Amino acid sequence: MTEHPTSHEGRQPLAARPHERTRPRQQAAEAPVPAPSGAPDGGGRPVPGQGVPRPAPPAGGGAAAQPGAPAAAVAVTAAPGGPAAPVAPDVAAARREGDRLRFVGAATRRIARGIDLDEIVLGLCRATVPTFSDAILVYLRDPLPVGDERPVAPFVLRLRRTDRLRLTDVEGEELTLVPDPDPTPAAELCEVRSGGALAEVLRGVRPVFGDSAAARAALPELLGSEHTLPRGHRAILAPLRGRRRVIGAAVFLRRPERPAFEPNDLLVAAQLATHTALGIDKAVLYGREAYIADELQRTMLPDSLPQPTGVRLASRYLPAAETARVGGDWYDAIPLPGSRVALVVGDVMGHSMTSAAIMGQLRTTAQTLAGLDLPPQEVLHHLDEQAQRLGQDRMATCMYAVYDPVSHRITIANAGHPPPILLHLGGRAEVLRVPPGAPIGVGGVDFEAVELDAPAGATLLLYTDGLVESRLRDVWTGIEQLRERLAATAQLTGPDHSPPLEALCDDILDMLGPGDRDDDIALLAARFDGIAPSDVAYWFLEPEDAAPGRARRLARRALARWDLEELTDSVELLISEVVTNAVRYAERPVTLRLLKTDVLRCEVGDDSPQLPRQRRARDTDEGGRGLFLVNRLARRWGATRLSGGKVVWFELATRAT
Repeated sequence: MTEHPTSHEGRQPLAARPHERTRPRQQAAEAPVPAPSGAPDGGGRPVPGQGVPRPAPPAGGGAAAQPGAPAAAVAVTAAPGGPAAPVAPDVAAARREGDRLRFVGAATRRIARGIDLDEIVLGLCRATVPTFSDAILVYLRDPLPVGDERPVAPFVLRLRRTDRLRLTDVEGEELTLVPDPDPTPAAELCEVRSGGALAEVLRGVRPVFGDSAAARAALPELLGSEHTLPRGHRAILAPLRGRRRVIGAAVFLRRPERPAFEPNDLLVAAQLATHTALGIDKAVLYGREAYIADELQRTMLPDSLPQPTGVRLASRYLPAAETARVGGDWYDAIPLPGSRVALVVGDVMGHSMTSAAIMGQLRTTAQTLAGLDLPPQEVLHHLDEQAQRLGQDRMATCMYAVYDPVSHRITIANAGHPPPILLHLGGRAEVLRVPPGAPIGVGGVDFEAVELDAPAGATLLLYTDGLVESRLRDVWTGIEQLRERLAATAQLTGPDHSPPLEALCDDILDMLGPGDRDDDIALLAARFDGIAPSDVAYWFLEPEDAAPGRARRLARRALARWDLEELTDSVELLISEVVTNAVRYAERPVTLRLLKTDVLRCEVGDDSPQLPRQRRARDTDEGGRGLFLVNRLARRWGATRLSGGKVVWFELATRAT
């Protein structure tokens, strides 16, 4: 049953009168609830006339008829359980005006409760049907202009919503209001012609009766030439004007058995239209801001995680609330030279657009620093300096870890962030002892890094404090609950198998209760697979002319051991070119490493910081074609500057790929 808009929020029913407060509570509760003229009675049935019967005040009440009033000007009503009492017409009119004011107040409150466009339009429909009208048609401009945007031409109105209710009288049951299956006749789209009748009504802004000359010409244009109002229906056409322009129109309809609209009902329709239009304006602006915030947050976080060798990754991000989708939490995974990967999770204070913007700058800075292959503590030090350059009180916490799949070790540095948790293959969950450090932005502090074992099959979990801290629990209680949850989940898969990574992330988020979403949450899980020592070949080469030939022989033996002889010619050619270029500029021994995973990766390192660049050699040049060959034959290749030189690498596809 449709909620009566004048009786919610515990406010006084429309039928309640000051003089009725002295009546017994039971009798007051049984009194009918009036509404604006022509509204249905308490059972939902329309009542002809100017309203509903009202109880007369007791003798001596303030609402009694004026002494000396003519008998012909006195209305007679019957109070429950008592004799009829006269009521003056001006008192009855005052009561009807009071009903209208209370109805408008309740209806506008209901409209104002809406946040988005649909909620506001629905609030208008639910507030007016059936209390004020039997049906309503709501047209909105398509597309709706946002803020100061110039509306697009032509001026088109689209039927956004139509509500219509009918009465059912089931034997043995009270009257109820149910949706009418017959749709109100109306066109879906309407193009407002410049200088037409509808444009004149909309330009006038004021609501008009349906039987006025302006409305008789405008309604067919709005509803469509093939649609007409049923015979005997009464209507009010109310333009919806926002802050700067007309954004739509509303049509209020009444059936023939319902009393016609009164002049004061135009004021009611104007109030409803004004509040609805201003609410729609704000909802459109809010929707645009929410879209911008959502896009900002989306672009700040990685679209997808990389798939580095020797580690599998999964991530989750949850905003603090659906209405505040922007925050300062972020995560990242950055491939590094030597098949290593940097794992980063950070949290900027606040949930505003400013927090998201600062987060984006810090994330970009972290990616740049990671590309320089700086130690984790140095990365945090430079992030701290960057936060201070961004302004005062730019605080953030961050966890930066570097995993090496060859050595099966991980190096972690912390800046005021909750400690990571390592889930071992046997099901034991361990909170890693990492120096806490000071948050980024404090300035003048040193950060410390620790190196720990990262056994194959283990899972490292990095997270922000929104996962473990809320109003209902402190951070250390939440960390212990998270550790227990991880251990319990691992027990379900057995001691010899790690739980699936994606399912593990979902299970972790399931531990959140209704009161645990005080902050946004970023979660990054890394499953360490590592690279077996038998799949790694590593050598040092002296920077001499014989180095390229020795590198070719060493690579040929490694490929034979791995049963990859079909790659021998390509590998020897590419290694010879890359090692020759390294020997030309190196002063210390050159490193050569081959890694066999799903691809064959070759890495050549030297102490020269100058990165090689591919260029087009002229016909008379004797050199300059080495990188051209690498680019043509290799699946991928690149060069990375290190703190003590550089690494040039290339990859070739194996039979498995």
